[in-house]
Amino acid sequence: MTQVFHDAPVDRAFRPEWHTSRLVVYAVLLIWAVICLFPIYWTLTTSFKIAPNVMKGDMIPWVDYQPKWLGWRALGLSPDTIFTESTVRAEFFKRFTNSVIVSVVSSCLAVILGSLAAYGLSRFSFKFLWMRNSDISFFFLSQLILPPVVLALPFLVLYKELALLDTRVGLILLYTLSVLPIVIWIMRDQFSSIPTELEEAALVDGLSIWGAFATIILPIALPGMAAAFILSLVLTWNEYFFAALLTSTYSNTLPVMVASQTGSQGISWWSMAALSFAAILPLIIIGIFLERFIIKGMAAGAVK
Repeated sequence: MTQVFHDAPVDRAFRPEWHTSRLVVYAVLLIWAVICLFPIYWTLTTSFKIAPNVMKGDMIPWVDYQPKWLGWRALGLSPDTIFTESTVRAEFFKRFTNSVIVSVVSSCLAVILGSLAAYGLSRFSFKFLWMRNSDISFFFLSQLILPPVVLALPFLVLYKELALLDTRVGLILLYTLSVLPIVIWIMRDQFSSIPTELEEAALVDGLSIWGAFATIILPIALPGMAAAFILSLVLTWNEYFFAALLTSTYSNTLPVMVASQTGSQGISWWSMAALSFAAILPLIIIGIFLERFIIKGMAAGAVK
């Protein structure tokens, strides 16, 4: 009688090819992280440079150059000017407040309206002339194809007639419309990934359509809504074209202030870098704290 011996399975942690593949993956991720973070590093270090350091392309503080507070002093945010009166700092905080109010309110409105529209498109059948649900969804997406410059003159004339020029309300309405198609598409996939049996069971238990939506569907779709909100916030926070076109004095946002650093004397790279970093810092903080919602929202529609 012949006895056959089988080799014991080798733990993958002891296989050389497993270690090699892991090292390759980590190396690729490290390179990609450096590529993604380098613009932030460059912006931050440039805010501490002076003109010769900027022109020579010095990169490493205390090695290639001695950091200075020139860029932050121009904004009144350096240690020696932070407690003194500064017109530029007051203007910066006014623009910062405008950006916060406009971007947060418009993103919230877009998520609320977009979620309701997406829920309807994912659960009910609509017919408008020759258009069905898929046609209506594509209609929303097609609004992103139109270049913003095409809408410049119509919105300028319309806002002048409605007295919405240089107002936060005007920007909020426009930004809500601009990010609404993206929110609808994100949330439509989110709601489509939720089984309809959950709502049917809720309706059998006596809940209304709105009750089932609020108590059953909404908590499940919350990560997707958070991801849509963050994306809308980033897009509205960084929007420059309409902010420069439709505002002049009272409702200007941070991107307009960043662009104003160019003048007849050239570009003040250090102050532009300081202002740019101060403008993107809130988005960095939001991204760090809400990273788990972003990942959940991105993966929400992957598995039904």
